[in-house]
Order: sequence, then structure tokens, then C-alpha cells
Amino acid sequence: MKGIRLLAEHLDISIGTVSRALNGKPDVNEETRRRVLAAAAELGYVANQSGRSLRQGETKVIGLMIESSQEAVENADNFFLGVTSGLQHVFARHKLDLLMLPCPAGEDPCEYLKRMVARRLVDAMIISNTQRMDRRIDLLSRAKIPFAAVGRSRSAGNYPWVDLDFEGVAERAVERLVARGHRRIAITAPSSEVNLGYVFVESYRRTLERYGIPFDPSLVIRVKSSEQGGYQAAHELLQLEDRPTAVILIYELMAIGLYRRLMEAGIRIGRDLAVIGFRDAPRARFLQPSLSCFRMSLYDLGIALGQTLLANMPAYRAFYPDGGHNIIWPLELVPGESDAFEVGASV
Repeated sequence: MKGIRLLAEHLDISIGTVSRALNGKPDVNEETRRRVLAAAAELGYVANQSGRSLRQGETKVIGLMIESSQEAVENADNFFLGVTSGLQHVFARHKLDLLMLPCPAGEDPCEYLKRMVARRLVDAMIISNTQRMDRRIDLLSRAKIPFAAVGRSRSAGNYPWVDLDFEGVAERAVERLVARGHRRIAITAPSSEVNLGYVFVESYRRTLERYGIPFDPSLVIRVKSSEQGGYQAAHELLQLEDRPTAVILIYELMAIGLYRRLMEAGIRIGRDLAVIGFRDAPRARFLQPSLSCFRMSLYDLGIALGQTLLANMPAYRAFYPDGGHNIIWPLELVPGESDAFEVGASV
């Protein structure tokens, strides 16, 4: 049975009384309220939240925009599967729902976001895959829609973001490898304009120069951030005339493809080539030799991201007086056997 009118007719009382009883108004006596609630439960009545939201000017929904590419679908260790649990933990405190908004691979993300904004689906947005210059930031700023970004951008504007410590990862990985005698250190980077790739490579370049090692552009391998990208990166490294003795990966599942291609070529990881991965994704934990990589809590990252967003929304700001600041999220190095190779050491 649908509709408040039908519920009122079933109870033989006015629509206004039913509405006030359902909304807990104090001017309805307890006996009537119990009758209304019992009948609503018995008959499966559910209030039309969309109409109420339009009247109140809010949806109680937060949108999370992600890219729905074949690459993202195929990688089961998706970054956002872990982050969303932390986000929902925060939003549930305020009876807010999280709506995933997957942008198709063939569509301009800015045009997709324009449609979502025009339809007034959400009260606020979280955008991901932040580009070096990201038109979505200007769009949301002009539309005066609260938002937070997963990742920094060089786009103008004062907006909240949470980003992984890509500088720190590159710096610590290079330092660890240099300490083991490596001078020819390769690095993988995304083939897209996503800003994290630029941050990662720039930190790698600065750290090399600090140790007096010249930056060699041929050692920056730009591939897709996937298992296939790792396979391709290893193939390209094998083609170099002056091969590197170590490689640093920017995406967790790249290690699986890289291991496969190097194994095919007879290269022994940890003995002929040192490898440092990015994050300890579940599937990568079964690699042999064990992968040296960085660890983080996606759940805690999701909590920080949710609180950062709400701290910038007037209705929730008071709950998070210390939030709303931009955050660089730290990662912890977990040593494995994949980078045990030391240049000049006897095998």
C-alpha cells in the first residue's frame, strides 16, 4: 500500500494527522500515534523522502565520484572498496547516505559531474582521480556545492583535500635503494594527467639529485596503473640498453604483472633487480619473494576524508571543530625480500 492518502483512508483520519504522527509532532496523542505507526508498518508504508528533501532543501546524500573504467573494474583490490567503509562510518552518525557515482570511461568527467549537479542528487561531493588541472574543482566552486578531493591539484581555489604521501613514499624508497648501492633506479608513473603521478616523479627527481644522481627521463616508465601496466613496465625496462638495478612502483597491483614479466625473462627479483611496491594489497601479499611496500589503513583514511568534508559543511561544522584542514596521509614502509639485492654485494 503506497501513499499517505491511502494510509489516512485506511485509518479514517486526516492526512495532516497521519503526517504529524509519522513525523513525531507533539500535538498528536499517543494512542493515535501508535495506530498510525502500527498501520504504516503493517501495510509497508514508506515516506517519500525525495519530496521531503526538496522541501527542506537537502537530500541527506553525499556523492562519491569515481571513474568506472575497465581497468578499475578488473582490479578487485580497488582503493575505494576500503575507503567507503570509513566514509560510511562517519556519515552514519548524521544519518547521511553515501551514493557512488561511477563516471563511464568514455565520458568527460566534468560533463558527467555537470549532470549530477543539475539533478540535485546530493548535498556534497567527493571527487577522486584528481587531475593536475581539474575543471571539476572550478565547477563545484562556482555551483557552491561543498566538496572534498581525494588528491591535490594545481587548479585555483581554496578547497579541502586528502592525499596520500606520495612525496614521502618516493623519497623513502629512493633513500632505501641508494643505501644499498643503487644508482640506476627506475620508477613507474601513470600514463594519465592524474596529479599524483607528477607529485611522485618530482619527489623522486629531487631525492636523486640530493644524492648527486642525475635524473634520467628514460627511467620514468609511464604505464596504466594496473597488473597489465606492471607487465608492460617490466617489458620496457628489459629493453633499456643500460638497465636499472632497482624499480619503484606507484600502484599496488603493478607488482603482480611486473613479477610475471621478469620471471619470464629469467630475472630474479631481490637478487638481480630490487623492487619496492606501493601498497600492500591483499593479492600482492602472496608474491614470492615477499614485496617490500608501504602500508596504510584505508578505513582510517575514509574516516579522515569524511570528517574533512563535513567540517566544511555549515550544518556539520560544529561536530568537527578541528577538521577541515588539508591532509597528507602517511604510509609505513613494510620491508620484504624483493629489494634485498645490493649493488656490489656477492650473491
